Amino acid sequence: MHLLDELVFYTHLLHNQGFVAATDGNVSVRTGTNSVLITRSGVPKREVKYTDFIEVDFSGRVLKGSGKISTEHKLHFHIYRNRPEIKSVFHSHPVNITAACSSRLNLDRPFFPEIILSIGRSPLCRYANPSTDDLHLSLDPFINFANVFLLENHGLVTTGGSVKEAYYRTEKMEHYAKTVVAAVPAGGLNEIPGEKLSELYNIADSTYGIKLHPKNRYL
Repeated sequence: MHLLDELVFYTHLLHNQGFVAATDGNVSVRTGTNSVLITRSGVPKREVKYTDFIEVDFSGRVLKGSGKISTEHKLHFHIYRNRPEIKSVFHSHPVNITAACSSRLNLDRPFFPEIILSIGRSPLCRYANPSTDDLHLSLDPFINFANVFLLENHGLVTTGGSVKEAYYRTEKMEHYAKTVVAAVPAGGLNEIPGEKLSELYNIADSTYGIKLHPKNRYL
């Protein structure tokens, strides 16, 4: 699939799955060591088309396309500068994730092996106003290891080695949060015990070849 086709397809999916509403959220993909394609500001994600993606360098200079780039572009740039292996970034506002980020519900706990092994930890970044430098700087305690970032009273940022991976991490995180929220009335969830968690990490390495950053593990 062509890169722009991918961007349009997964941005539409982001809206169709209810992870954003109207003009909320933003999507980007790395096109070079110092450039990205990113959604322009103010476009409803269900209506995104090729021309709604603008290629810019990390100073914000437009290289190709027209319009105003997303007001939260600095969030994307900050991740790309610090993590050269990351190729795509999605920022969204899924309902259950945002509810958890705006309450005392802690998602950064070892509940499910699928999340522990495929994503790692789910750190909560302190609240910062949108479009300010404080927003992207709130990622700094976790910027070197996390694959996803929960934004307090705001939403979710996911990363990936491709557009597809960044999108599906959004989907997986919202499914995770939905399960945790559903379990609250029943008394909450039990964490995986430490000895089983250690065994799980060993299996991940020996059986699946999954290697997580040491700080992206619960042990």
